[in-house]
Amino acid sequence: MQRRTFLTCAASLTALGLVPGSALADAATYRRFHAALERDPTLAVYADTVGQQSGAAVVTGRMPADLNGVFFRNGPGRFELGGERHHHWFDGDGFAQRWQIGGGKVGHIGKFVETERFGEETAAGRFLYPSFGTFVDRRGVRTNDTMNAANTNLLPFNGRVYALWEGGSATEVDPHTLATVGIKTWNEDMKSMPFSAHPKIDPDSGMWNFGALPGGDRLALYRIGADGQVLKTAMIKVPQLAMVHDFAVSARHLIFLIPPYDMVRADDRSFADQHRWAGSGAGARPLRVVVVSKATLDVRQVFELPPHMVFHFGNAFDDGATTRFDVVLHEGDALHQVGRVMSGEREKNLPARGFAAQVTLDYATGRATTARLFGASEFPRVMPQVVSRRHRQLALLSSSSRNAEIVLDTVNLVGTDTGKADSYRFDAGWQVEEHVLVPRANARSETDGYLVGVAQDTRRGQTVLSVFDAARVKAGPVALARLPYRAPHCFHGNFLAA
Repeated sequence: MQRRTFLTCAASLTALGLVPGSALADAATYRRFHAALERDPTLAVYADTVGQQSGAAVVTGRMPADLNGVFFRNGPGRFELGGERHHHWFDGDGFAQRWQIGGGKVGHIGKFVETERFGEETAAGRFLYPSFGTFVDRRGVRTNDTMNAANTNLLPFNGRVYALWEGGSATEVDPHTLATVGIKTWNEDMKSMPFSAHPKIDPDSGMWNFGALPGGDRLALYRIGADGQVLKTAMIKVPQLAMVHDFAVSARHLIFLIPPYDMVRADDRSFADQHRWAGSGAGARPLRVVVVSKATLDVRQVFELPPHMVFHFGNAFDDGATTRFDVVLHEGDALHQVGRVMSGEREKNLPARGFAAQVTLDYATGRATTARLFGASEFPRVMPQVVSRRHRQLALLSSSSRNAEIVLDTVNLVGTDTGKADSYRFDAGWQVEEHVLVPRANARSETDGYLVGVAQDTRRGQTVLSVFDAARVKAGPVALARLPYRAPHCFHGNFLAA
């Protein structure tokens, strides 16, 4: 993949849906959120964060003696500046978090990732650049990394740690202090290229990743060795490409789902608002499955499924002449629904959220079939040792029936062969973040380990690390580690064993 290819199809800001125009003030969103926060203090989960955090957690229960390492987490922390507020949850500046676990104790630090955007806007005391769901143009955008929020994932890889944001480069942070090191350029061809927040680490420790270029209808593909060296890159054509947030890898394939959106160019809209849902009504388009060969990085086959929006995959594996993968399928235009909390409006109508499914791709017939695994849910994860291989357990979060509004409060470990769920529901007033599976040393099964995550106790305004025995989730957490403060709600993270 040559640098010129990217410049041709996407280096203009238009290719990423970010184009010059007038600033869009957010003072009204700011006022609505704070009025709602006075009525409902649990919305503090989406409140602004200022400064850095550091503290020791109070552990209840018994932290497993063999659970030692660091749980890295990342998510948006700054939503407000100069009396304005971002429109969408995905827009806040990244706030990296580090949970140190060992010897029965838990410590926590959190810091903002000091991106170019964060520094310039802090100095100006106001928002200057466009974000995923908020359009602002008070200063010219120079490269994709000018708008880089570094707010979606925190990835330990090859002795380093990277804050990820899918529209631009990875940002390296210090693995011990979380101090920002700077933009990571894997090689010159990849400078300022989109680099997804969901890379996949194969069991051999190498990395696969991609970057989506919706304005140019291209996907950039990356293969990075365990030593951090770029082994292979390519650019593939995908017509009518819109937002692609995640993907799956099997032993032989890379799998992408292309939701049915049209990109509608406008010089005063955010990237999100340039997406128009095309999955309903006359002429509704399907959800496309694009399968790429790992060996050649060429498109092998394209399948079609009924129209859905997709954020996250579980895992994929090749099964004879088929490939199977887990994914959460959302009904309708879920891209815009998830942003409502920024103005204090909770999302309702849980049944419309969709379901977790396992999809089977039959290369001989060209058919894709879907089997329902679980109800409305999100944040699927598998044990790291089974990535790209046959797996039988899938961690998911869901919302219990007691919630008229969509608040994730239940942790589930679902058998992909049986559909049986081992589940634990947190108490009222708790909001649960992504949980990840952590194997014991020399684990003999996918439940031989722990389910580790974070939950927000909104009634006490505190953030809590939770640890489950993966073989007995229903029994509840074996340990909780409670901070004396509220840390920002995170999207994604990864556990690095000591």
